[in-house]
Amino acid sequence: MAKAVPLSRSQWRIQRALEMAPGALTWTILIAPIVASFIFAPYIAIAIFVIDIYWFMRTAVVVVGIRTAYRRMKAAMLVDWWQRCLSLEVPREGPDPKSIVHAVLIPTYTEPYAILRETVRAIAEAEYPVENKVVAIITRESDRPGWENVARLQQEFGSRLRAFLHIKDPLLPGIVVGKSAAMAYGGPVLRRELEAMGLDPQHVIVTDLDSDFRVHRQYFSYITYHYITDPGRLERIYQPIPMFHNNLWRVPFAVRIMASACTQWQMFLSSRPDRLVAFSSYSMSLQLVITAGYWDDDVIPEDSRFYWKSFFATHGGMRVVPVFLPVYGDAPEASDRGVFWERAKTHANQYNQIKRWAWGVSDVPYVTVRLLRHPEIPVWLRARRYGYMVFNHLTWTTLPVLLLFGAASASCRRSRRRPG
Repeated sequence: MAKAVPLSRSQWRIQRALEMAPGALTWTILIAPIVASFIFAPYIAIAIFVIDIYWFMRTAVVVVGIRTAYRRMKAAMLVDWWQRCLSLEVPREGPDPKSIVHAVLIPTYTEPYAILRETVRAIAEAEYPVENKVVAIITRESDRPGWENVARLQQEFGSRLRAFLHIKDPLLPGIVVGKSAAMAYGGPVLRRELEAMGLDPQHVIVTDLDSDFRVHRQYFSYITYHYITDPGRLERIYQPIPMFHNNLWRVPFAVRIMASACTQWQMFLSSRPDRLVAFSSYSMSLQLVITAGYWDDDVIPEDSRFYWKSFFATHGGMRVVPVFLPVYGDAPEASDRGVFWERAKTHANQYNQIKRWAWGVSDVPYVTVRLLRHPEIPVWLRARRYGYMVFNHLTWTTLPVLLLFGAASASCRRSRRRPG
């Protein structure tokens, strides 16, 4: 389990400045058009026009990417990937497909039994050998209802899996309670259990799965095929396309739009692997998990942080491989009763989900410092990945606001200067 190293006073000041930089830059971008419109109104209007053109062109690129990903996904869903695995000639130094074990690590807290059951059922019914599937659910040590849920699931699905583990997280002092801390505790426990079974970490693929996500029937076979055929398999993260469709028609319209937009954006990123980062649920070898040092227990965004830890641990050799198969998740929902108060809570849940995603900006200071400490990584690769990260965090918070209000501000200032 990763522990934060105490900082000296000077290091703390640098760290704090880096933490403040993204927020300061965001507010500067948002406020600058208003302030500058008092003096440079025509130029601000031109700048907003350029942003409009950029947004239009970017939209066209995204649409093409979504279309490409959709076609590849439809084609992949028609393939029997396990048969493809069996028809492979086993590489001289590569693993046999029949030796690849998939271990699914599921952190959960207050998740209803019905949702957890569907998640585990999808794993049990996936078209992959029973003896090669392991499920491990992480609950809090104090979560007795969670214990009962896991016990019921073990009784129902235990015979359809090689092993069904229950990991009880004691919530150790000093952690930031959340998914990342749960994974940080559960990862080493899972490793010990798998090694006790005599499994080689290079022959185990770990899937970090959200508790409401249901894998596609071909998911494990698809990843096994690509894992076997890739010489760089130990430095790969496999990223499926999340589709928040399980409850799509029950949630309010605004939440439905946000869920669909998130799915489409991930589809676009799947068509651009150079920009793809681990998101929500993903898979990688147990060996990569060990090499990266597991997850961190002092952060909120576990997915992007694990990506960057893997990137630096492999000296820039790690790549994210798009998986052109869906995993089906839930859009934020308070309940399915549809009454006004519950719908309001659903919107609040959506806001909180977006806020958790926004915490990914906390990676900026983490990455900035470590980029300087890894000169062995090519400069162009460091610059490109860092540029994508900063640019994405800035644009998704500022561009919509600038498009809506930037030009209006400049126009308002110009109209006030005209003689009556």
